[in-house]
Amino acid sequence: MSEGATVLQRTLARGRDLADVVRTMKAMAASSISQYENAVHALNEYDLSMQLALAASFRQALSEPPAHSRRDDGIGVLVFGSDQGLVGQFNEQLAGFVAEQLAALPGQRHIWVVGERVRARLDENGLRADASLPLPGSIQAITALAGRLLIDLENARAQGLVDQVYLFHNRPLAGALYQPASQRLLPLDAAWQRQLAQRPWPTQSLPEVLFDNLRTRLVLVREYLQVSLFRACAESMASENACRLAAMQRAEKNIETLLENVQRQYHRIRQSAMDEELFDVLVGVESLDVRQVPRK
Repeated sequence: MSEGATVLQRTLARGRDLADVVRTMKAMAASSISQYENAVHALNEYDLSMQLALAASFRQALSEPPAHSRRDDGIGVLVFGSDQGLVGQFNEQLAGFVAEQLAALPGQRHIWVVGERVRARLDENGLRADASLPLPGSIQAITALAGRLLIDLENARAQGLVDQVYLFHNRPLAGALYQPASQRLLPLDAAWQRQLAQRPWPTQSLPEVLFDNLRTRLVLVREYLQVSLFRACAESMASENACRLAAMQRAEKNIETLLENVQRQYHRIRQSAMDEELFDVLVGVESLDVRQVPRK
């Protein structure tokens, strides 16, 4: 076998191994997408119950004297990105979106980043993170991450560092697409509170908050924030895996095309080698026939 054919054989073997890796990563990404999307859907019922409870609390609070609102200049920013690569422009687009949105907000920024890759992209946009956290490795770990972020935010608010809190992440769309999304977590929008308070109750028995409505409302708001952070993280990770799945599909198609081209080259070289061997055999046979012809 010629040296060229040997090289092509090795290329084919490496290409097939790489194709196996890509197929495995495709399967893992597709499985992860389903898990995170199912987790988001599972939140719907709990989120509805939480909104109804908040609606009851806000409705009762309409008759209470307004609480003192403190306004500070600090802005808390939470950004969910990715820790791993092979996601195309996932982090670049999100970092650009965050920089564009924050440019219109005055005040000192305090940034919490989830995902090392997006942290680097934010640095390139002139946004240095105060804290960086790794992405959770499973759905169950998202709850602990959300709780950690809430504790950090509460400490920052207690120290007077932040008053407004904004959340940024990628939200999945149909067809393995995604788009950057933002949400103001705190302070709660007054129009949203009024709209929620005026929401029709699903039964004839109107609710009433017993005991301390303010304390109850604080607990409900904390649960609302927990759900919001959990949803944002799950949506971000679903978008990340959808982006990785699309990248693996493109890679698989490119590898298949490359293997087909290498396979054709290998067959051409093998066919050429076989033709040369056959030609040598024919020449040898003809030379034998010539030597065996008797002389007159």
